[in-house]
Amino acid sequence: MTTITELTVHDVRFPTAAAGDGSDAINRGDYSATYVELATDGGPTGTGFTFTNGRGNELTCGAVRALARHVEGRTLEELAAEPLAFLRSLTADAQLRWLGPEKGVLHMATGAVVNAVWDLRAKVAGKPMWQLLAEMPTAELVACVDFRHIDDALTPEDAAAILDKGRVGLEDRLAQLRREGFPSYTTSVGWLGYPDDKVRALTREAYSQGWRAMKMKVGGPIEDDVRRARIIRAEIGPDALLMMDANQVWGVDEAIANMRLLAETNPYWIEEPTHPDDVLGHARIQEAVAPVRVATGEVAANRVIFKQLLQAGAIRVMQVDACRVAGVPEVLAELLLAAKFGVPVCPHAGGVGLCELVQHLAIFDFLRVGTSLDGRMVEYVDHLHEHFTDPVRTRDGRYLVPERPGYSSDIRPESIAEFRFPDGPAWR
Repeated sequence: MTTITELTVHDVRFPTAAAGDGSDAINRGDYSATYVELATDGGPTGTGFTFTNGRGNELTCGAVRALARHVEGRTLEELAAEPLAFLRSLTADAQLRWLGPEKGVLHMATGAVVNAVWDLRAKVAGKPMWQLLAEMPTAELVACVDFRHIDDALTPEDAAAILDKGRVGLEDRLAQLRREGFPSYTTSVGWLGYPDDKVRALTREAYSQGWRAMKMKVGGPIEDDVRRARIIRAEIGPDALLMMDANQVWGVDEAIANMRLLAETNPYWIEEPTHPDDVLGHARIQEAVAPVRVATGEVAANRVIFKQLLQAGAIRVMQVDACRVAGVPEVLAELLLAAKFGVPVCPHAGGVGLCELVQHLAIFDFLRVGTSLDGRMVEYVDHLHEHFTDPVRTRDGRYLVPERPGYSSDIRPESIAEFRFPDGPAWR
């Protein structure tokens, strides 16, 4: 038996705002992690986190502390035996549910705690997270999913059929990944706060390193967006993919009008063109800007929003975030929904540690759920990986398969000490 003896939460913030790293149409903050450690009675430590842009940690750290009672003193075996009951103990806490339900600060804190438990499961099993999931029996995976509020679109029987089908050819797909890596795109070239010369230089460098898919931020003055898009397109040529991300700043009509101007640079997708909860607005934009794809999901509150986006035909690329929702089980529901509707998943990985997490989810999706690389890519940003004990590895614009047990979520103790807020040396 492995007993969780204590939950500790750290407020870790990295000063990224000054250099413009991570800057977009609405954000210019300090990449931060609400970092959870689950100590055990002699076993490994489970780790998980949620991502904020600085002061948001003050809220998410408090929410994690409010949820600690659901894991402290419990055994890993108990939590793994009834994964849905454990998940609902957090998402439906009677005294906290009014702060959601299943959305916002509390839901993000839930994701940090749940992910820490799943990291602990993978470490105890001696497997990287993608492998733990890919090798699970279908019935065990289905038992992890909360079908409440989504069973009109995805039933347990649907999920089981998808996962059973995913067993066929799994070893061949894994061999392909080990041989070739997982397709990726980089966002590091096009932050909105970068001057034109830096955008040009970074794009040229990324292209020389093998990246053939790049994303830029839009949502400033449209003439500036068009100019920057032309710079990137000139550097990468006509055949590489150029994606755009408006980070929710446009209204529906504004998004349609601006994409007509940006269409000259042949964008592959427009990400978060409007408010993330506006399902019908996304549907209208998708109809108007086709063949450009609409992509969204990094701040979708829960599996129900994803269900509606898919039912409405509002997106042609679905993005999931490992930390926004309630951890591994809810992401599993979202991957299965996407497979049911035939929409490729390209996970969001902009913030600190998100690349480390979502590589596992994308690999599992390919091995067991989507079973295709068509239209599938994982986002990559070249920031802050040095603070993790098992950082992502890339080659020629592709992720390499992680091999160490766990969810690749361990932050180095010296980084916690240096960047702990407000008393770490980086902030004093």
